[in-house]
Amino acid sequence: MEYLPLFAKVAERPILLVGGGDVALRKARLLLDAGARLTIVAPCLHEELQELADSAALYHLAAEFSAEQLAGQRLVIAATDDEAVNAAVAAAAEAEGLWVNVVDDPARSSFIFPSIIDRSPIMVAVSSGGAAPVLARLLRERLEALLPSHLGILARLSGELRSKVKAALGTISERRRYWERAFASSRLAALLQSGDEAGGRAWLANELAHTEQQGGEIVLVGAGPGDAGLLTLKGLQQIQQAEVVLYDQLVSPEVLNLIRRDAERISVGKKAGAHSVPQHEINELLLEHARAGKRVVRLKGGDPFMFGRGAEELEAAKAAGIPFSVVPGITAAAGATAYAGIPLTHRDHAQSAVFITGHCQKDGQEADWPALAASNQTLVIYMGLISSPVIQQKLLAHGRSPDTPVALIERGTTPEQRVIRGELQNLAELAQGARSPSLIVVGEVAALAESLSWFSGQQGSALGASGSEHLVNLA
Repeated sequence: MEYLPLFAKVAERPILLVGGGDVALRKARLLLDAGARLTIVAPCLHEELQELADSAALYHLAAEFSAEQLAGQRLVIAATDDEAVNAAVAAAAEAEGLWVNVVDDPARSSFIFPSIIDRSPIMVAVSSGGAAPVLARLLRERLEALLPSHLGILARLSGELRSKVKAALGTISERRRYWERAFASSRLAALLQSGDEAGGRAWLANELAHTEQQGGEIVLVGAGPGDAGLLTLKGLQQIQQAEVVLYDQLVSPEVLNLIRRDAERISVGKKAGAHSVPQHEINELLLEHARAGKRVVRLKGGDPFMFGRGAEELEAAKAAGIPFSVVPGITAAAGATAYAGIPLTHRDHAQSAVFITGHCQKDGQEADWPALAASNQTLVIYMGLISSPVIQQKLLAHGRSPDTPVALIERGTTPEQRVIRGELQNLAELAQGARSPSLIVVGEVAALAESLSWFSGQQGSALGASGSEHLVNLA
């Protein structure tokens, strides 16, 4: 981070601006809006600057710059069209230990002016550190369009009501929920957008008067297969509102970085073949934090209802009388196959898709292998690396062709994605070279990964019937 973002209070503080042209005018407007006691040093002034000086909005010193003019100043801005003068201002300010900005010259500046979105008292600043000012301006314009015009009024009303809310609601969790409901209210937004500030104030007070003491809640959120861009908007909102997040090892670091900074994070370490926290303890952790009145998010890789134990966790919440909800996520079978260029269905190759786990036998119940071996469908296997020899043997024994294309998608949708292609008769051998988590796809559609690949992960390998290996460039 080359620059530390700061918001400076300059109201009634002396600021020196060197220059009297168009650039100086822009800086002067900004500084005067912030309430600065502005002195401009320039032999002559832009017409509008002269009007400001005549109205005593600023003080004009009609002279060339000299170091003595820095005495008593807090900040210095050099905004002339003479590089030598700007350099002299910068050097003199540095010698006096003053912060200085040289317009369009970040190398000589100890601070820079960002692009600003003003929704006072809400202020948003965007900066490229001087590297790409046009890009910073474009970002500011996009943010201007996204941030509603009534945002400043909303912030001001919130400040007025803050002490009353604190007195009425005893815990941080209760107050946070009140404000989150208020800020998400379409009714309040409509009142403020129409200019009805009194109506907005009354709405906030009425909402506070009818706010009941609320307990905690549990939200089951699907984090998707890895790429943070595949997290749903509602999922993002929930993890940014959570006070406690219990997450699995399959949740990518990029998604974890989106969790609100002050939320408590608890790793429960679940992934294929390794459950560092037993399920009953996870259930108890969820209930413990929810009973303490907290908003708890259970963050699970992929979709929480697809081969996870999300239903068991919600059953525990239901039995304990704790409110709960579910935010679906993109499951690995949909996300990883799409990133690998493998359609789950295809008019010419597969009219259906079947999802199973590698735990193909439970409590003595054998999987329906004749149905799984059908040739007109795509078989997607979660957590199947360890049991791949059994899967290969059973599918072949029940009629699936040995040369049926297969693909193993390792760490799907992440920059480390690797796709290993081959044939069913070599599945067990292919699995030996794959890392968990990997998804196994069996069916004719797996062969399309070669022609439809688009995501630039790592290179993958293909193993044919002869056993020879060759590299396939996924880019």
